[in-house]
Amino acid sequence: MSRTAAEIATQPTCWRRAADAAAAFDGFPRPGERVAVTGCGTSWFMAIAYAALREAAGLGETDAFASSEFPAGRAYDRVVAITRSGTTTEVLELLTALKGRVPTLALTADPKTPVMEAADSVAVLDWADEDSVVQTRFATTALAFLRAGLGDIPGVKTVAEAAVDAELAVTEPLPEAVLGAEQWTFLGRGWTYGLALEAGLKMREAAGAWTEAYPAMEYRHGPISITGPGRVTWVFGALPDGLSVDVSRVGGTLVANQGADPLADLIRAQRLAVILAESKGFDPDRPRNLTRSVILT
Repeated sequence: MSRTAAEIATQPTCWRRAADAAAAFDGFPRPGERVAVTGCGTSWFMAIAYAALREAAGLGETDAFASSEFPAGRAYDRVVAITRSGTTTEVLELLTALKGRVPTLALTADPKTPVMEAADSVAVLDWADEDSVVQTRFATTALAFLRAGLGDIPGVKTVAEAAVDAELAVTEPLPEAVLGAEQWTFLGRGWTYGLALEAGLKMREAAGAWTEAYPAMEYRHGPISITGPGRVTWVFGALPDGLSVDVSRVGGTLVANQGADPLADLIRAQRLAVILAESKGFDPDRPRNLTRSVILT
């Protein structure tokens, strides 16, 4: 078993621990604050998901930006940054620029990195750190931590309930049609759009696979043209009306794990990425052209 596969399997336990940590943490954004959430790569996609969840919870306007694209002139009451390594250049530069002007919270896996000084407050999720280059459990644990800090959200399961679904997701066999496909398109709405983006990234990073990701309702505005026999359309969360008929009409395979928490469903996509990588002779722990952290000089 690759290290990545082993880390993927630990996510139910990590999420439960994240929920416990969130209950004792007092540094979350306050209700009514105008908040921006930021990160790079996978962390940015988790930021997108959290921003949508916070707004769905009715706790205040929440935006998400890649750290390199943060709008410097826009006013926020608080900025939340996600950085597994604590060393990502764009995140550190942004936190430094905001120092003394906007309160900042950082989530990281490593307490011995510059982010500890760059942010005003830090939540260290070191039990979810990873040896592999590709992020899996840290990203989902960071989102579980932030999600637990929001309290009850209408129509969204609790983190504890998501962890139960995750236990099935780490063991349940994947459909043969998914394993044998040549192309995968991931879709989501609201907070699950961030998960769709992340699923596509995992497949590209680990397996060099041809994947795309879109808001679910945008799929029929062009992206459906790529769908056909031997190609998968994977929906996170609620399935839009008529979408299954549209996918079937063009010969594609639809994956929609209705009833399962979408974050748990992301685990299935992570597992698929590892399986595909290994089938191609790639090392999922050390993917091509990637490093654990992007540090610019």
